[in-house]
Amino acid sequence: MAARHKQARDPRAHWLLLCLTLPVLFGALLFQGWTQNEVDGAKTKEPCTEPVPAAAAGAGPVLSVDGDRVRSASMSPGTVALTYDGGPDPRWTPRLLALLRKHHAHATFFLGGAKAALYPDLVRRIRAEGHEIGSNTYTGADLGTASTARTALELRLTQGAFAGADGFRSTLLRMPMTTTAATLCGAEWPAARAASADGYLLVAADASGRKPADGVVRQFSQTSLAYRETERLLADRNAVRFTTITEGVDTRVPGTTRVTAPERWLGTGLIWFQKLGRGFVSALTLVLTAAAVLGVLRLFVLVLFARAHVRRLERYRPGSPWLREIHDPVAVLVPAYNEEAGIGGTLRSLLASTHRQLQIIVIDDGSSDRTVEIASEYAARDPRVHVICQPNAGKAAALNHGLKYTRCPYVVMVDSDTVFEADAIQRLIQPLAHPAVGAVSGNTKVGNRKRFLGRWQHLEYVFGFNLDRRMFEVLECMTTVPGAIGAFRLDALMGVGGLSEDTLAEDTDLTMALWRAGWRVVYEEKAIAWTEVPTSLRQLWRQRYRWCYGTLQAMWKHRHAVVEVGPAGRFGRRGLSYLLLFQVLLPLLAPVIDVFMLYSALFTGTPVQSVATWLGFLAVQTAVAAYALRLDGERRRTLWALPFQLFVYRQLMYLVVIQSVVAFVGGSRLKWQRMHRSGTAAAAAQHIGKAADASGLPAAR
Repeated sequence: MAARHKQARDPRAHWLLLCLTLPVLFGALLFQGWTQNEVDGAKTKEPCTEPVPAAAAGAGPVLSVDGDRVRSASMSPGTVALTYDGGPDPRWTPRLLALLRKHHAHATFFLGGAKAALYPDLVRRIRAEGHEIGSNTYTGADLGTASTARTALELRLTQGAFAGADGFRSTLLRMPMTTTAATLCGAEWPAARAASADGYLLVAADASGRKPADGVVRQFSQTSLAYRETERLLADRNAVRFTTITEGVDTRVPGTTRVTAPERWLGTGLIWFQKLGRGFVSALTLVLTAAAVLGVLRLFVLVLFARAHVRRLERYRPGSPWLREIHDPVAVLVPAYNEEAGIGGTLRSLLASTHRQLQIIVIDDGSSDRTVEIASEYAARDPRVHVICQPNAGKAAALNHGLKYTRCPYVVMVDSDTVFEADAIQRLIQPLAHPAVGAVSGNTKVGNRKRFLGRWQHLEYVFGFNLDRRMFEVLECMTTVPGAIGAFRLDALMGVGGLSEDTLAEDTDLTMALWRAGWRVVYEEKAIAWTEVPTSLRQLWRQRYRWCYGTLQAMWKHRHAVVEVGPAGRFGRRGLSYLLLFQVLLPLLAPVIDVFMLYSALFTGTPVQSVATWLGFLAVQTAVAAYALRLDGERRRTLWALPFQLFVYRQLMYLVVIQSVVAFVGGSRLKWQRMHRSGTAAAAAQHIGKAADASGLPAAR
């Protein structure tokens, strides 16, 4: 049986996939944000500090700059070049094209590369209908303000979009935020000269006073106003010919040329990369919205059910007229494997219990340290303690072995690193007075909580686990009776065949099996046990990996509960659905959500809005955590560690889920991974109890 959970090689390819996917995702989002949002100074034109050079002062609208020499040209008399900046626009570009076709006119469209990549069909249609296309840069950035690298990127990406859309490149350039040649002033002129040196023909517009009969270049944006102006000009032609820039001016170079096959492939890749970013934004907006709504809704639901749990504690508790108080003998099973650091503290706490009729059975699972020796010393001093030994076979096998020696109607299972409060057993077994209750979950508290990692786990135990348990009891779908502290009817345990060795989460598996057998499982908040939690990230990873993997195994094993009736069906439809949504699916999406939240902070709204949103969500979490701490009788000053938990601890937990899901789907087998113990739970419990007494709080309540 020891080989049942023999560890195969953990999957590693998924980490490589994650490391490759997240940068690609973030890169696509960055690219999308850069192209669709105003995020830098290059989107704003600075006022001119000096006019254009004298050589360009009276230049025509079509220019070529070679150092200090400026060559310019104007449209020939009787010709008009209609030019449209920006776009293509899915609404107005088709209307303008239809209007031009109706009047047998041609025009020049100066397109933004980002929009061309977004609407490649419109790019092809423009060219197919005989019109000309020029560059208006990729994002519409002001080239006078942009750096040299930014300018080169804007122009190169635009040519890539043209190549991917219809396999061409353009030599025409309309510099954004400019009109006539006179507006190429100040910082715009060096940028115009550099673009011309790269082979571009600069196209400005004529002043508004120039008549069509003299030959003119008209400049419009692709808007409703441009449509009306174009319609007016075309209706009053007066023998004027409407044509493209290169047809109306002797440019000596073609306006467009074909690209090579590799250039077209790269352009197609650019278009798909931008589509990928746009698709990510659309999909993740929905996912993030849904996750945020579910997260906030979950917090409010937890508070609602926690209040309901407090009000209905009498249902399964002593004091109800039809429930007796249990004083029957109780068997306590303590499985142990190399637990010399903690077994003494555990046994001392059990022997100090106010419930005196105990049969304490320590099951040594092949320990190689002094565990048996220490337990035997207690057995020699107190006849209630019994020590049995077995070859190493795992925790479930050890507990099943201990069940064979049980002579009591009720069984309490205890981890060998756990310290019970004196009244814990007496309180824990009382709900079993109700004939429908087969198991009771106790309240596990973190003993070693002085350091950051311990504080985070303390908050998780109180804010996460215990609030969940309160809700689960009200909804009758408790998913786990923890191995650290849980009570069971012996006949319920025997009815389900004891503990199964099919999963690594034997406590979760057992709890689910009890539900499916028709038993109810409840939570006793006042039955308190102190446990030692991992003190390093490595130990925490190994523990949570085993927990999560075992939970997935148990969920799959008991998946048919969702279609069953009675207690089993309620558990399946409520408990399993909750686990699937909040402990599997949302954590799997968490890395992508984090990347998108960073994108949202950079590109949507303002940083102040993003910070305010995050602080609002944190405030809700803090309020709920404070309520949970109050219910558990804990000090709320621990809340200062909660914001830091969201930046480190949360990421570790969702990486554990990813690892577990991949391992589970891939069929990997894991072995039981024991945590190194230091035996600090007992000392910590005493220290916290004394501090609580000094502060006037009930100890550990």
